[in-house]
Amino acid sequence: MQESLQILNDIFGYSSFRDRQGDIIQSVVDGNDNLVIMPTGGGKSLCYQIPALVRDGLAIVVSPLIALMNDQVAALKQLDIAADALHSNIDEETKRRIHSDIAEGKLKMLYISPEGLLAGRFLEYLKNNNVSLFAIDEAHCVSVWGNDFRPEYVKLSRLKDTFPDIPIVALTATADHATQSDIITQLKLNEPKQFLSSFERTNIKTVVNSGLKRIQQISNFLLSHQGEAGIVYCLSRKSTEKVANDLRAQGYKARAYHARLSADEREEVQHEFQADEIQIVCATIAFGMGIDKPNIRWVIHYNMPKNIESYYQEIGRGGRDGKPAESLLFHSWGDYVSLKRFIDEGEATEQFKIVQSAKLERMWEFATAASCRTNLVLSYFGEYRNTKCDHCDNCLNPPELFDGTKYVQMALSAVIRSQESVSLNLLIDVLRGSNRTEVRDLGLDKIKTFGIGRDVPFLDWKHYVTQMINQGLVSIDFTDRSKLKSTPLSNPILKGESTIMLSKFIPNDKKPKVKVPKLSIDVGNADQDLLAALKAWRLGLAKSQKVPAYVIMNNKALDQISSVLPSNSSELLVVDGVGRVKLMKYGDAILKIVKEYG
Repeated sequence: MQESLQILNDIFGYSSFRDRQGDIIQSVVDGNDNLVIMPTGGGKSLCYQIPALVRDGLAIVVSPLIALMNDQVAALKQLDIAADALHSNIDEETKRRIHSDIAEGKLKMLYISPEGLLAGRFLEYLKNNNVSLFAIDEAHCVSVWGNDFRPEYVKLSRLKDTFPDIPIVALTATADHATQSDIITQLKLNEPKQFLSSFERTNIKTVVNSGLKRIQQISNFLLSHQGEAGIVYCLSRKSTEKVANDLRAQGYKARAYHARLSADEREEVQHEFQADEIQIVCATIAFGMGIDKPNIRWVIHYNMPKNIESYYQEIGRGGRDGKPAESLLFHSWGDYVSLKRFIDEGEATEQFKIVQSAKLERMWEFATAASCRTNLVLSYFGEYRNTKCDHCDNCLNPPELFDGTKYVQMALSAVIRSQESVSLNLLIDVLRGSNRTEVRDLGLDKIKTFGIGRDVPFLDWKHYVTQMINQGLVSIDFTDRSKLKSTPLSNPILKGESTIMLSKFIPNDKKPKVKVPKLSIDVGNADQDLLAALKAWRLGLAKSQKVPAYVIMNNKALDQISSVLPSNSSELLVVDGVGRVKLMKYGDAILKIVKEYG
């Protein structure tokens, strides 16, 4: 651990580990298999990069996106770390040079796609070299339960067969309980240590609005976000172009991004966004996984995403520097119908369609929730609590609530007396005393709670049970045909030890419009002239090196420098993100600018 801390300080420029990073790193260094679930921006990459520098040999990092590989490698090379990437966009001469570096033991980290890793005899080639660890990024892609299943990831099970003694660390930002279990199974992880970080993003304000007059709402939203970088996610290519055109007409620097653009055009949009040459990208969901831009201040979903995993991963691209960010989600029944049609008309297996349909239902419930939205997300990922988050619209402007404990107790009792064998709609049928054939065939008309809530309308019950799910009082088991299960929060309710507040069911057309306070960004005591000079220096350096500006120095570091005004190397070394490597490279230039403008 002492060596890991020294590397963290000297090379990466941080004085202490965040959250569970230290425990994860030690476990990987010790040679264990590990499953790491950590939200976007939580520092996943250090969990394998530092062990790669501590352990002897070459670390293999499996990544699905070329842009992400290139950015990671560029950042590592800035720190004088021997890293490279093998992918389809490099020429044969570069490939030969990388293979030579591997054979000579010159590389510490190699980034590669799953297809590239498993192609030909590459695994056999690696067996003749000293591999220190395998890091599987975006590991949810290996699972049919995940939000972005990729068949090529399943073949990664060969790693354990070929390298039984080499540790594997599987990492992802979004995986519910079913996905977590399946990752372990599919990758054949050997008694892995499991690390689940909190999914709460306290620096992101979450707002959900009706999808009426979306462009007008976006225009009003941007009035309080002048000059700030952001992403508008759209469901279709046509929408990306329309929104980008509308925003350009209002004077914003905006461009569309979608699969119909050429590779060069997509790369150009990404480069301009990373270099702060454009403010807004209007994109399909293909955009963002390879973007490690720290100063994105807002994310708008023009259409509702297909599941909570996608939504939470996408809003996590805002505020990666730890500063405040805002998420605005539009939703409409038309979005739901379109997404459901995509699922039903797809060529996937019936099991996959059932899972994706259930996840879409949960996304719709999130969009229409009346309780804390953060708690809904936490319970979805297996993190249960029922206290307010105070950074979602329902906590900032709460709907009118009533004591719904008796309804919760009725529903929980029915779930448990049915042996946790009922889905949401079937539970409501039991509570309302339905004569449906399925209720009678399963003997559910014989349990004590049958018909106990027959005076409550079906839609009201659905509203109440959905809130129970959102608050983590019950959970949906997607691996067991979406049946409802009790959680650690269930028993205290049944025993009468807690009071549960619910909101009454109000049809959408009768809901009042909610006003959410605008987010203001506190820039602290930063000297703005100095900050502008530092950003100009960084941009010039980035262009000369052909790397994104944040690879040279992130915004958080520049803000700190502009606030504390370091006068020597020791004071500059205290800044987060400035280690001894970057101090040696850029320290004199930075101190010269501080002296001139500070």
